[in-house]
Amino acid sequence: MTAATTAPDDVTAATHTYATLDVPVAGGRLRVGVWDPVGPGAPGPDVRPDGGAHPAHDAVPTVLAVHGITASHRAWPAVVAALPGVRVVAPDLRGRGRSNALPGPYGMGAHADDLATVLDALGIDRVVALGHSMGAFVSVVLAHRHPGRVSRLVLVDGGVPLPPPAGLPPDADHDEVLRALLGPAVERLERTFADHEEYRGFWRAHPAFASAWEEPWADVVAGYVDYDLVGEAPALRPASSGAAVSADSLELYEGGPLADALAGDHPLDVPLVLLRAPRGLLDEPEALYSPEHLAAWRARLPGLRTRDVAGINHYTIIMSPPGVEAVAGETLRALAAVTSDGTGPASDEEVTA
Repeated sequence: MTAATTAPDDVTAATHTYATLDVPVAGGRLRVGVWDPVGPGAPGPDVRPDGGAHPAHDAVPTVLAVHGITASHRAWPAVVAALPGVRVVAPDLRGRGRSNALPGPYGMGAHADDLATVLDALGIDRVVALGHSMGAFVSVVLAHRHPGRVSRLVLVDGGVPLPPPAGLPPDADHDEVLRALLGPAVERLERTFADHEEYRGFWRAHPAFASAWEEPWADVVAGYVDYDLVGEAPALRPASSGAAVSADSLELYEGGPLADALAGDHPLDVPLVLLRAPRGLLDEPEALYSPEHLAAWRARLPGLRTRDVAGINHYTIIMSPPGVEAVAGETLRALAAVTSDGTGPASDEEVTA
């Protein structure tokens, strides 16, 4: 394992230190961001497997934060800043960020195995898993595929099978489904950009990100966007592998490891809450999940609780004040439930803060 310390986003500087680790996994090394808590309430230091210092594993709660299908670990700083006293371990998934050179096979099972390897490398037994978008699917499969490693699941606009995209013919091929689902998120992977400012301009024009560039977290969004570019100017390109995105998108619907986890012979037995964004990937009023779709899944999964977070879309749920407040609050509730062995609220509830 190798380690490096890089400049954190200012938003986390008062609450956490930040470092990156490269963890050996099948086919190469996986980049992992680690935010360790600081301040008077933080536990005393221990020695990480990489030789660095962090609070002792048995003395600090740990969250494993798993990003979306074309994102990276740099999607999480705003949420991290709202989790003082909590260690956050966040990988760049295989085929994304600085793990983009890792080869296939991809898929939810492969990602789950990578995450279990990360936990082993860091000497962490159990975590609350926090997954956004595809990261929620990965988190569900991790909890099922590696029993005992995940105590609770916080799923952010993902994690149960997606309904087919509306408006497509029954015989639509995989590429048509992928583009209908992700739109500009997948189209940008085919482009190059002259410099970071041109890429920032792409994201400023994205309808789902328009409000995310406002304070208080414009620097967080800029850091996320800048980190996503690899290569050399004037032909910079987004880091995510198109092959990885295409392969992974096949497992976001019914079937595969997700079906085994949720509806197989031995389904998942971990409490889970899903926070729903009422607006979609382009800030459109058609959300990724309809209330009716989630109601049907609640009937199938007695351990599933769902909540709406008012006024946000699929992206701003982790990059806007109301979204971050809801996600961090539910994560802290999950950590508290692990400590107290409580179950938390049993009924659905809309978050409007």
